[in-house]
Amino acid sequence: MARRGAAVHVATTRRTYQGKVYESVLLRRTFREGGKVKHETVGNLSHLPPHAIDAVRRALKGETVAAAEPTLECVRSLPHGHVVAVLGTLRQLGLEKLLAARPGRERALVVAMIVARIVAPGSKLATCRGLAMDTAETSLGELLGIEDADENELYAALDWLLRRQERIENELARRHFDCTLVLYDVTSSYFEGRTCPLARHGHNRDGKRGKLQIVIGLLCTREGCPVAVEVFPGNTGDPSTLGPQIKKLRERFGLARIVLVGDRGMITDARLREDIDPVEGLSWITALRAPAIQRLVANGAVSRSLFDDADLAEITSEEFPGQRLVVCCNPLLAEERARKREALLQATEKAFEKIAQATRRAKRPLRGADQIGLRVGKVRDQYKVGKHFELAIGDDAFRFSRKEAQIREEAALDGIYVVRTDVPPDDLSAEQTVRAYKALSVVERAFRTMKTADLHVRPIHHRKEERVRAHVFLCMLAYYVEWHLRQRLAPLLFEDHDQASAEAQRTSIVRKAERSEAAKQKAAIKRTDDGFTVESFRGLLSFLGTIVKNWVRPAATDHAPFVLITTPNEHQRRVFDLLNVPIRL
Repeated sequence: MARRGAAVHVATTRRTYQGKVYESVLLRRTFREGGKVKHETVGNLSHLPPHAIDAVRRALKGETVAAAEPTLECVRSLPHGHVVAVLGTLRQLGLEKLLAARPGRERALVVAMIVARIVAPGSKLATCRGLAMDTAETSLGELLGIEDADENELYAALDWLLRRQERIENELARRHFDCTLVLYDVTSSYFEGRTCPLARHGHNRDGKRGKLQIVIGLLCTREGCPVAVEVFPGNTGDPSTLGPQIKKLRERFGLARIVLVGDRGMITDARLREDIDPVEGLSWITALRAPAIQRLVANGAVSRSLFDDADLAEITSEEFPGQRLVVCCNPLLAEERARKREALLQATEKAFEKIAQATRRAKRPLRGADQIGLRVGKVRDQYKVGKHFELAIGDDAFRFSRKEAQIREEAALDGIYVVRTDVPPDDLSAEQTVRAYKALSVVERAFRTMKTADLHVRPIHHRKEERVRAHVFLCMLAYYVEWHLRQRLAPLLFEDHDQASAEAQRTSIVRKAERSEAAKQKAAIKRTDDGFTVESFRGLLSFLGTIVKNWVRPAATDHAPFVLITTPNEHQRRVFDLLNVPIRL
């Protein structure tokens, strides 16, 4: 019987088997036979991808199927989000206008170096390459219109910045020194090269033996916001830097009433007599060094009985007339110091015993008091507890033993420290005085961030004294921006964003500060209360860098491209909301 009206089409069938639905895409031929419509399966198309099935379906309907051609092409893409976050915050802080009231090439170059120091710290040459159109790593150069900058322009911009340091610091002081408390501390940073007049051998804090260094002094608010920085030759002692800072605070910043907080190695008796006491309106907070505390213990002014009911007590001493002494005892600190001392003593004994065995061995024994002394000296320098050993060095023997009485004497002071000040108790209570001294930790954090964690002030390769000073000032300005970024983004970072609650629940200023319950919860589950992943500061910047600025144009044309920026996800929008910065600058 003849078949009439045959037609081929694509059909989708579904069937259920044991509770599961199976779908098949079949190529079928439909025809009429004996007055009935029948279907014949020609092939199974289920294995084909959806676009291929759609092409077959359209072709069978008589449509013309052509190869898909792109209608747009992306001619350039640059990471963008992290640059916008940092640059937008810098502008909100008024730092751009503080550098110069009017836009200019030098201002744009300095802003670029500050932002680059936060986003991707590197040398000036690396920064220049990251700005250039052909080698750009971010949208920073394009945003500021300096894609054609070279390294000589960056160096000239550093010179331009240094000439404005005094004015900028004066304005920062006016903004942020709204109370009398000023934190001051110093650090050192190693130097590459030997031609800079500032580079000298000195007290090394970086563990880089044989390297020249510079000394950096930083003035901060009680919260840790940096305000001013100064560079000294590398052989400058910490106390010697104090005089210029006092002059800066009084004469340049015009602060009539100051409470200067400095470390025990900074504010010494000599500095008090020569630099601080003669200045009217200048008070201070520091701490006693171990020998002074030992004298207080010896004359009975300090004893463990002071801490029967509390962990701090205020005393006076004829040795320190007109000064308040706040004696603190931290049991946890005492345990840690005892543990560390014993570990160092045992390590030193082990190393000394190897030297003693070397003098007794049968084959090639160690001989000569000078050679034995050299090896003993290396051990003393390594573990720093050689003062607790009685040493006997001969030409053919070496003996050692612990000074048990001296060790017990030092252990009696474990966990005890004494904060000293001339601030009247009506102005600062004993607890407030201890809190002010412990606030120096925020300056130490600033140094860690500037030197290693984020901004990489070191190693320093500049040769000219002015360039070194400008480089350090630039890094301080970068930390100024980062400090504010961290404050605003604290809810999304591994930071305590509820410090007020933690301080309210704190039972003792002497003991280690506890984190707030909100911060503990955030750290435990690695998520915020609103469900966002908690990040490090560096990780959050990288995450923002996935927002990309694209230049797109119609394919196969020479039309000018238009800009298309990646749509931020919910997490990224939360970041910009906290910063109050628009994604489009």
